[in-house]
Amino acid sequence: MRKRLIIQMGMGVDQHGQDPTVAAARAVRDAIAYNALLGIWEVAGLDDPNQMIVEVKVAVPYPEQVRKEEVLAMLPFGHQSITVESGGMVVQGRAIPELLNDKSDEMLVAIAAVTVSVETD
Repeated sequence: MRKRLIIQMGMGVDQHGQDPTVAAARAVRDAIAYNALLGIWEVAGLDDPNQMIVEVKVAVPYPEQVRKEEVLAMLPFGHQSITVESGGMVVQGRAIPELLNDKSDEMLVAIAAVTVSVETD
């Protein structure tokens, strides 16, 4: 039986570049940045961090453009899966194409939920 132990939230922004993958990856990194999952090891009795099941859900503008493998690369271990859906936010910023290669003045905001589960007997 699968038991969820942790759900962590994060937010990520791509201010220049208009790349939803960048915003999504930053949201996942934000969600996991300040965590040490020692309790999972001790309580669940894991031998290997890859025994954890890590499910990512990201809401971002232009979800069809997200390169899922790059977002999952933010995770150091675990059996990983990702769901990407439309959401987040588009905010009008300032385009600086000559210095930052902006394609438009859009800033993309993504939110992520990272759930860590384990299989139990």
